[in-house]
Amino acid sequence: MKTSKKGIDLILSFEGFSSKPYLDSANIPTIGYGNTYYPGGKKVTMKDAAISKERGAELFSAVLPTYEKIVNNKIKVALTQNQFDALVSHTYNTGGSDTLFALINKKSGSEIIKDWFTSRYITAGGKVLNGLIRRRKAEAELFFSK
Repeated sequence: MKTSKKGIDLILSFEGFSSKPYLDSANIPTIGYGNTYYPGGKKVTMKDAAISKERGAELFSAVLPTYEKIVNNKIKVALTQNQFDALVSHTYNTGGSDTLFALINKKSGSEIIKDWFTSRYITAGGKVLNGLIRRRKAEAELFFSK
């Protein structure tokens, strides 16, 4: 599967855009729309040159398939487009969760999956972040929407 426009819009709405490198909430150098590395695997550094929004969109488009592939490889059950999009957003932000993938593959109940979505991966640097709480809630809502 590939991420739909709805999924891409969700990711971009939470990532925002930065033309200059910055340290994200986990102290990882980041640029563009949440990119921590460039195509080919080179990591973003705080010394990297500023980029345009167009270059940011190119970087995002170049790395998004990496996260789609993780979801496609880890999930063994049929997903709706919304479920796929929610999982790609989560994976783009976190790198993916084997526990979440296992809950979905085991067809765990919706309350268990929803609780997992909304109560995990909401901290960075040891602090609970409201932005991550909002993102996990939005991902869970998308996952369970028709």
